[in-house]
Amino acid sequence: MSSTTVQLQPPETTATVRSVPRVLSIAGSDPSGGAGIQADLKSIAALGGYGMAAITALTAQNTRGVRAVHVPPAAFLAQQLDAISEDITVDAVKIGMLGEAAVIEVVRTWLEKARPAVVVLDPVMVATSGDRLLQESAEAALGDLLPLADLITPNLAELALLAGGGLQSTWVGALDQGRCLARTTGATILVKGGHLAGRDCPDALVDTSGRLSAEVVELPGERIATRNSHGTGCSLSSAMATMQARLGDWEASLREVKPWLAGALAASDRLSVGTGNGPVHHFHHQPVFRAEGSFAQQLWADAEDHLGQIHALPFIRSLAAGTLPESEFAYYLAQDAIYLAGYSRVLARASALAPTEAEQLFWARSAQQCLEVESGLHRSWLNTRPAQGGLGPVTKAYVDHLTAASASGSYAVLAAAVLPCFWLYAEVGRTLHAAFVAAGEPAGHPYAEWLRTYADEAFAAATRRAVAIVDDAGRNASEADRAAMATAFRQSCRLEVDFFDAPRLHC
Repeated sequence: MSSTTVQLQPPETTATVRSVPRVLSIAGSDPSGGAGIQADLKSIAALGGYGMAAITALTAQNTRGVRAVHVPPAAFLAQQLDAISEDITVDAVKIGMLGEAAVIEVVRTWLEKARPAVVVLDPVMVATSGDRLLQESAEAALGDLLPLADLITPNLAELALLAGGGLQSTWVGALDQGRCLARTTGATILVKGGHLAGRDCPDALVDTSGRLSAEVVELPGERIATRNSHGTGCSLSSAMATMQARLGDWEASLREVKPWLAGALAASDRLSVGTGNGPVHHFHHQPVFRAEGSFAQQLWADAEDHLGQIHALPFIRSLAAGTLPESEFAYYLAQDAIYLAGYSRVLARASALAPTEAEQLFWARSAQQCLEVESGLHRSWLNTRPAQGGLGPVTKAYVDHLTAASASGSYAVLAAAVLPCFWLYAEVGRTLHAAFVAAGEPAGHPYAEWLRTYADEAFAAATRRAVAIVDDAGRNASEADRAAMATAFRQSCRLEVDFFDAPRLHC
C-alpha cells in the first residue's frame, strides 16, 4: 500500500446534510426487480432516501439473462427529467444504463441545466458476463458526460475501457487505472475489487484533486460467497448517492454503504428469487419487528447501533467463517449456560408481574425454553469438552443488571431490560445463518450445527411478540417510566456487546 493510501476507520460522529434526501435514478428497468431502477429504488429506500426514477430503457430479463431491450425516444426521457426537476428539488442523481448517444446527450443537457448537488455515474458499459451494454458509437458521448459526475463507479472491465488500458487482475493495477481516470475526469472514482480473485474484496475512493483525506482511501472487506450478485453495481452506486446527500462526505458514505451491501449479499438466499444470478437483499438490515412511530422504533435506534458493534466483533466474524478457536466458543457457551439460568428466573419474574394472562404465559414459556431447550443444547456441546471455568465478570454484570430490573417492581422496565436478549440475539443469529447458507453450508465448518439453530422461526416469532409487548408497555407508560425503560434497554444492549466480546478477552 502506498504512503498516500489510508484505510477507513469507523467514524465517531457523522453530520447529516439532509435526513431524507430526494434521489433520482436515471437508468433502465429490470422487470425481475434485481437491477436497474428497481434495485436503485430499493437501495435508496433502504438507506433512508426518497427515490424517483426516469427510465432510459425497458428490458425483458430475469435472473438468467436479458432477452430484449427497448429504448424509448430520447425526447421522452427529456420530458421525464424536466417534469421532475421543475417540481421537485433533486438532492442527488444516480445515472445508470444509458445505451445510446442520443440518450446520453439528453442527460448531459439536463445535468448542465439542473445542476444537482450530487451526481453518481455508474457507467454501464460491460456486464459481469462480458456482454457490451453500451453501443461503441456512444462511448465518445459518455466521455463527455464523465466530467459532470462527482463520483464514477465502474466495474473493472469498464474501468479499463474508460482509463484506456487492459483489464486488471490485481488491486494495485486497478488503483493505478483509478488514478488515471480521476485525473482525466476530475471526478472521484470508486474502484471496486469485487471481480478480483481471492478472499479479499476491497473498495477504494480515488481522487487526485485533494478532496479526500488521501489520494487513495481504502476500505478493506471480505468476499461474500454467493451466486446472488445481480444488480450489485446498481445498488452500490444508488446507495452512495443517497448517503452522500445525507452525510456530505464520500468517505463516511462508503463506511456506511460497504457493510450494508455485504449484508445484502450475505442475506440474498433468504429471498429465493429465480434460478440464475439472483438479487441482493436490500432490506436485510431491517429488524424482526419495527413499527414506525412506535416506542419500539425509538428503542431500535439504540439497538441498531449496538447491533453494528456486535457484527464488527472478531468473535462474530470468525464464528461465521468457522475460524473461531474452540476455546473461545466453549467459553462463550459455558458463560451463556450460566447466564440462561439467571435469565430464566428473571423471565419467570416477568411472568409474575405481567398484567394479562397471555403475557404471563408468554414469559413463562420463554423461561421454560431457556431451561429445557437452550440450556440442553449448551450442555450437549460442553459435556464433550474441558471445563471452561466459573462465572465470568461480564456474565455476572449482565445477570446483576437483569436482577435489579426484576427487583424494581416495574413490569415495563423489566420487559425492556430482557428485550435485547431476544432482539439482538435474533438479529445476529439471522445474519450468521444467512451468511452460512450463502456460503453453501461448507462441509467441515466446526460450528455448522450451531449456526443452523439460528434459523429457528419459533424464536423469531417469540422475538416479535416480546418487542410488541414492550412497545405496548411503553406507549401506555408515563414519561418517567419510558425513560427508565429506555435506560434499562440501553444497558442490556451494551452488555450484549460485552457478552459476545468476552471470550476474546478471557481466552
